[in-house]
Amino acid sequence: MKLTATAKIQIQKPIAEVFDTIIKPEKMSGYFIANASGKLENGVTVEWMFPEFPERFPVTGKEIRPFNYISFDWSGGLENQLVEIFLTESDNQSTIVKIIEHEMDNTIEGIERAKGQTEGWANFLACLKAYLEYGINLRQGAFDFMRPTT
Repeated sequence: MKLTATAKIQIQKPIAEVFDTIIKPEKMSGYFIANASGKLENGVTVEWMFPEFPERFPVTGKEIRPFNYISFDWSGGLENQLVEIFLTESDNQSTIVKIIEHEMDNTIEGIERAKGQTEGWANFLACLKAYLEYGINLRQGAFDFMRPTT
């Protein structure tokens, strides 16, 4: 049996606005990344840069369906590592966002990775919600402790 990481939240914004905020780097830099080399698109690899890490992370858009589905690979070549983001319209112009990251082995290492990725995606969703609903960047300064020391 393989393991997945999952997280889900409701955001009080229309689905089109939530979708754009996930795929466009100029919006993502307000809550998740420092910057990116481009927006998420089908079959295109971009690089994400995070404020707390010196590395660049390659991210390949797999399938992007406007306003309801985004998938990408950011595994760096690991097999069967796909992130899926499902967007569903809800009441009062709100959007339910569900993330599933596939798949980790059912081993001690896989369990630890699934836990870490679930924690990371829950943080992503909290940051996305705070940014869209209140204009707050929760990530700012939150991971300074992870920066390498010299």
